[in-house]
Amino acid sequence: MQASNDILPATGPAIILVEPQLGENIGMVARAMANFGLSELRLVNPRDGWPSEKARAAASRADHVIDAARVYGDLASAVADLNFVFATTARARDNFKPVRGPVEAGRALRARQRSGQRTGILFGRERFGLYNDEVGLADEIVTFPVDPAFSSLNIAQAALLMSYEWMKSGLEDETKTNFSSPDMMPATKEQLHGLFAYLEGALEARGYFRPAAKKPKMVDNLRAVLTRAGFAEPELKVLRGIISSLDRFSPAMPRGDGSPGDDPRRLPAAARAAKATDKDQA
Repeated sequence: MQASNDILPATGPAIILVEPQLGENIGMVARAMANFGLSELRLVNPRDGWPSEKARAAASRADHVIDAARVYGDLASAVADLNFVFATTARARDNFKPVRGPVEAGRALRARQRSGQRTGILFGRERFGLYNDEVGLADEIVTFPVDPAFSSLNIAQAALLMSYEWMKSGLEDETKTNFSSPDMMPATKEQLHGLFAYLEGALEARGYFRPAAKKPKMVDNLRAVLTRAGFAEPELKVLRGIISSLDRFSPAMPRGDGSPGDDPRRLPAAARAAKATDKDQA
């Protein structure tokens, strides 16, 4: 697909890949763009040509990005219609361009987009990034806070980071998520104390509090553990059901193997004797 003179609406920065080598990397960039609402992909002299089935396969159904990708013969043509361009690089350059981190860059791009400007982000070759003269075509530099001892990023990783910062900059609340945990009512103290009493009784019946002199401290520790979590009412019901099941059923008489009353070890002595007599008479 060749370059077009069509002017697209300023819906987000164009992602510009300079001489990308592998179709798979182009596809993964397209996927990262689609994850965060970007769709304008520009390719400058892709090594293996275009279109690329390898790119489409790696895009994982981000076909709208692949189908709309435009190819340019040189970088100057790829940025000609843009008002502002960031160049990504992991190393210092000998020039006077401002350098920003990804968070600040994402916000700057968002502000320019809201004012109607068309923006773009340059990403260099897989092996050595952008040449200095290519960086010179950009307005500012964006770099990532990576480990200096291992600063090279795959272009798809770099595109993902910038795409994420772009989307985050447009959120009313940057910490908001697409879904949240269930809205549960916190348990009342009465409900929590009832669980304590029930659990303490179950543990007492099994001889958990040994030696007896240490029981008060053991109870204190147990309550400290259970109160730290800040249980909601439904969570207490789950815990109480678990304790109840452990209290009523034994390995010898598991759930589904009859009523708890069928386990002779759960019956009072008189009832066990009566049941044994009935069995002998039968």
